[in-house]
Parts: sequence; C-alpha cells; structure tokens
Amino acid sequence: MLSLDKGRYAARLAAGAEDIRAAQALRWQAFVAARGVTRTAPAEGEAYAEGLDADRFDDLCRHVLIEERESGRLVACFRLLPLKDGTEIGRSYSAQYYNLRALAEYAGPMVEMGRFCMAPGVHDPDILRVAWGAMTRFVDAEGVELLFGCSSFLGTDWESYADAFAVLAERHLAPRRWLPRVKAPKVVRYARALMGRKGDPKQAMLKMPPLLRSYLAMGGWVSDHAVVDTDLGTLHVFTGLEIRAIPPARARALRMVAG
Repeated sequence: MLSLDKGRYAARLAAGAEDIRAAQALRWQAFVAARGVTRTAPAEGEAYAEGLDADRFDDLCRHVLIEERESGRLVACFRLLPLKDGTEIGRSYSAQYYNLRALAEYAGPMVEMGRFCMAPGVHDPDILRVAWGAMTRFVDAEGVELLFGCSSFLGTDWESYADAFAVLAERHLAPRRWLPRVKAPKVVRYARALMGRKGDPKQAMLKMPPLLRSYLAMGGWVSDHAVVDTDLGTLHVFTGLEIRAIPPARARALRMVAG
C-alpha cells in the first residue's frame, strides 16, 4: 500500500483522470510557468495543452499525489513506471535520452521515478520525506531492486554547476557495468571535462538538486554526462539507486517514515 499520512502531509496514488490532470497542472506550474519557459513545440512523446504538462508516459505510470492534509492542497507529485527487469528498460522515459543497453542485463524488478515536483513557492523538506516514505512502501511491497530516473539542474549553463559536477565525477559515477552511454544529440561530458578537478563539497551540495542529494545520500549513482534539455531549460543526469546498497542506518530511517 503506497498511501502514507505523516504530519501535515499525506501521499496517495491518483484515483482517476481528475487526479492525473491535477498532477499535470502542478507539473506545468513547476516546470514551465514558474521558470518562464516558452515551449514552441512538444518534445518527443508529448502532447500538452496550455496549463498541462502531459506526455505518452502518463498513461503507463502510477501517479503519486502529496497533499496538505488540512486544506487538501496538492503540494507535490511524481510518477512511477514499474518494470519487471532490465529487459523492459526501453519502455522508460529515460531511455529517450540515454543509451541504457547495459541496464538491459539487470535481472531484478525496477521502477522509474519521474516528474517529481513541488508547488512553486513550497520548500518544506517534510514533503520530500513523505515522498521517500511513500516510495519506501512501494519498493518494499513490489520487491523493487533498482530505482532510477533523471535528476535535473535548473538552467543549461553547466559551468555554473562545476563544483557539483566535479563531485559527481569524483565520487558518484555509475558502476561501469551499468553506466549509461550517450544517446541525446546535445550532452555535456562533464566527467571527461572535469577529470582531475576536485569540487568544493559544500558548494556542490548547495548547487545539487534536493532530490539528487537524497539519492546520493542513499548510495545512488549518476551518468558520466548530462543531457541538455533545451525544451525545459535544464541539464539532467541519469540517476540510479540499487536498494541493497542503501546504508542500513538510512534504510531504518526510511522505514521509520514509511511505518
């Protein structure tokens, strides 16, 4: 069961088309309106209307809504695409942008977490805790062994994130056997460009997206290149987390939230 009530917030699966439209509207506010992005044409697989961020993957995914319990206000959302194992990796959103042939050999159940966002102006860290608590329930219930997705940096000037990318290159690259290869037409090969550079860990953490920081704290890893998404005005790295690699203390903390 994925539903979770904790403090001010509650997470639940979307119950139908109205809930999914609410998530798509929140995504539009977070990814497009709040960033002042001008979208002149849909990206691959998208079919959005004004005020909705929607694509063909929405029909394949389970959608999670996080609401303020007292008001019922939708404050965050994300979607999940379960895969039986690596043979289905080509069905994922991430496979549009990364060559994931190596992960096709992954033998266990997987789930792609995508389109995570919070309502503009909302920054309560408890929302992220509830999201991870809900994810923990899902992972345990489904026997998931690998969680993956794309982690996005705002803007396309990768050098402004040089400390963050240097730390990623030095400490957090994917194991070679799972390393995603280049597929997108426009990428930044940051691991190659920053070879030998020591990033400032403090500055790196300040620049790192909160969701990516959470992945890394649990033992997550990233691709050696970032995809330049000119449509959304972001840079994103493929991010993976093998559940068995989560440090025991962190796993206990997650299950305390999920309990």
